[in-house]
Amino acid sequence: MAALKRGVVYLSFLRNSARILLSCRKPAVHKLGKWTNVLYTSIASLTVGAGLCAVPFKQVENLTHDSLIKRAASLVTDSSSTFLSQTTLALIDAITEYSKAVHTLVALQRRYLASLGKLSPAEEDSIWQVIIGQRAEVNDRQDECRRFESTWVSAVKMCETAAEAAYTSGAEHACITVRTNIQMAQSQVEEARKLSVDADKKLTETKVMEIERMVQQNNNDEEEVPEAYLRED
Repeated sequence: MAALKRGVVYLSFLRNSARILLSCRKPAVHKLGKWTNVLYTSIASLTVGAGLCAVPFKQVENLTHDSLIKRAASLVTDSSSTFLSQTTLALIDAITEYSKAVHTLVALQRRYLASLGKLSPAEEDSIWQVIIGQRAEVNDRQDECRRFESTWVSAVKMCETAAEAAYTSGAEHACITVRTNIQMAQSQVEEARKLSVDADKKLTETKVMEIERMVQQNNNDEEEVPEAYLRED
């Protein structure tokens, strides 16, 4: 503050001196133009200098290469964790939708098997069209699961690489955080996969039932043929 007061007093003195010079030498204003410009330039410089001296500057913490690398490693782990969370959510949703589609297909096929021999050809054809459409839905959901799973595996690998980089750079907290996120994502995906495994198991059982029923129906048809010939004789 003392430096600022001295600057203000000196500035007032220079301004008063400039006004006195200009009032005393009015006819020679055009000759003094150069010097007045110099004078005002000096005053402006002094004003800026006095202001800078009066403004307190906060000391900026010295950033070392190690600290900058740690910060960068933390940013990498944050980004990779976000990528992992998004792909995990997408994969879980895809597995859930696939499981629902499989259960729907199983229900349709079992209903069809239970009604064999009781339906007209037109009704059987209608049911088969629905089953074929549901099978296409199951295949589409399965392809979606494979696509998201591939992206999810890449996200896990990226997080593992980021964790190693964070540990090497000394960012232990970031390393622990991203490894925890990996374990949580793997656990959630594993739980979702149990749903799809159960659905696939039921679908396999239904296919076996379908084969057995078809074989039984063919055997019955073959047994009825000789009886028909006997009746004709």
